[in-house]
Amino acid sequence: MNALKLLIIVTGINMYDDGQLPTGLWLSELTHIYDKAKEQGFEITIASPNGGDTPIDPESLRPLVLDKVSKGYWNNIQFREELQHTKSLIEVSKQEFDCVYLAGGHGTMYDFPNDTILQKIIKDHFEKNKKVAAICHGVGGLLNVKLSNGDYLIKDKKITGFNWFEESLAGRKKKVPFNLEAALKERNSDYKKAFIPMTSKVVVDGNLITGQNPFSSKEMARVVMKELEKIKTNSDTK
Repeated sequence: MNALKLLIIVTGINMYDDGQLPTGLWLSELTHIYDKAKEQGFEITIASPNGGDTPIDPESLRPLVLDKVSKGYWNNIQFREELQHTKSLIEVSKQEFDCVYLAGGHGTMYDFPNDTILQKIIKDHFEKNKKVAAICHGVGGLLNVKLSNGDYLIKDKKITGFNWFEESLAGRKKKVPFNLEAALKERNSDYKKAFIPMTSKVVVDGNLITGQNPFSSKEMARVVMKELEKIKTNSDTK
């Protein structure tokens, strides 16, 4: 069978609104899924709303949070090069993938929620029974996705994402453009969160897979791979 295709969407935003504090992609939310997909021989495409360079949140490079997998990729020149030359969403909008994965980082709060191309890619894939996954602040990219029937995709769906208390712990409550947890609840999603903040939580609702925070990166990658394995199994038995 042909290799499964994974589209990873990352942010292109490198600053909070005030222009004083850098942000971007949270590295581990990309590296873990990337690593597992490479291991399985997937075709991986990394894209961002406008293409080009994806900035990395310097907070995600601190020794306390830079795990072994992420450190390995950060030291990989070829991988760094790939992050500097992401495709634009318009370039990949006509392609079909087995899974669309929205990586997080605070930068996504600015360029994901209102991107109409991103919304169409997610809607089209979800309605074709493909997997849609998002982690941490990347979940904000699901907020305004409407299905063909006019309903928001996340309506009545079990979902998770970075919560407001975690935002407080991260010291970003006064920096972020909106409260992600509240916004998800306003869309009538069935929002879930880990009992202990800043611990791993992954929620699966059919073809929708979401992770709560950076500490969910490893479990998220494992769960997405497990869900995609079902596609291969079903295909192989036909």
